[in-house]
Amino acid sequence: MDLDLAQVRAFVLAAEELHFGHAAEELSISQQALSKRIARLESTLGRRLLDRGGRGVRLTEAGQRFLGPARQALTAADLAVAAVLDTHRPLRIDVWGHLYAPMRTLARVATGEPQLELGHGRDLPSVIAALLHGDIDAAFGRVHAPLPAGLTHRLVRLEPVDAILSVEHPLANAPTIRPAQLRDSVLWIPGALHRLDFLHRFAESFGIHERAEGANLGLDHFLADLAADTRRFSLLPADVPLPPRPAIRSVPLIGPTPLYAWSLLWRGNGGHPPPDALVSAFVAAAEHNRWLEYDPTRDWLPERNSVDAGVSATSRGAQPAGPTSQSRAQVKDQAGHRRA
Repeated sequence: MDLDLAQVRAFVLAAEELHFGHAAEELSISQQALSKRIARLESTLGRRLLDRGGRGVRLTEAGQRFLGPARQALTAADLAVAAVLDTHRPLRIDVWGHLYAPMRTLARVATGEPQLELGHGRDLPSVIAALLHGDIDAAFGRVHAPLPAGLTHRLVRLEPVDAILSVEHPLANAPTIRPAQLRDSVLWIPGALHRLDFLHRFAESFGIHERAEGANLGLDHFLADLAADTRRFSLLPADVPLPPRPAIRSVPLIGPTPLYAWSLLWRGNGGHPPPDALVSAFVAAAEHNRWLEYDPTRDWLPERNSVDAGVSATSRGAQPAGPTSQSRAQVKDQAGHRRA
């Protein structure tokens, strides 16, 4: 059976908007024309894909099954057209996890790459949607959920995480902190905890039951709220540059050291242009800077099993260097090295 891609596109937009008027406006056609396209598609498939009733538009069971593969079909078609008509446009890449400053890592790899067009995604779900829709070609951030079919990610950096706390916090003057020592503290969360997977899993793993949530209004606001409460703490990657603020301390975590896993994410069926050069640049940077050092006896990762496999897959002839005798304080002063 041959599918009409115009009909498939009409269905996908209606399924995403759950509103025929909005979907028709997106396609610059009438609502009647949109309805006819979807009706012809349903006739071809012999299945109803959308229920239209007084309670709005809803996906049927068949529609739910069809939606994912339909998106992939449209992406493949768009890539085929782009490969012929638009061979010189930049690679469009989004980043997410903005409080953890993903641009500082990307900038070390992408410098000298004039064919990059950078954007900012809100979070992983929004970036996944942009990839599936073909709005972007690749993305960079922490992958923490099963990915939809058609997407691929590659682990490129494991970054030690420090505890950030007020100078009046009882542990502020400690040279290092063990995560278990934070059980009597309050985890400060810049957003809803269920949306911040790394902090959520850290709290669950180390028995930190007191949490305080607030809006993510940027790093300065985040640090000011920490300084205002002597029991609060949060986590930031060790080499995130902090503005001068005498009321804040950054203390290395050990026993175990939490690691934040950064990945490059893209469509597995290829992009335009393909991200091969960017992947190669990340692999080279990971080897040179020892970004993939990982010892399960001393490090903590919420996604340990997938990262175990990812380190092996990502290294490919460039295995991470072994442990060194440096202190965590030395590591923070040497930007090229991952950890002690």
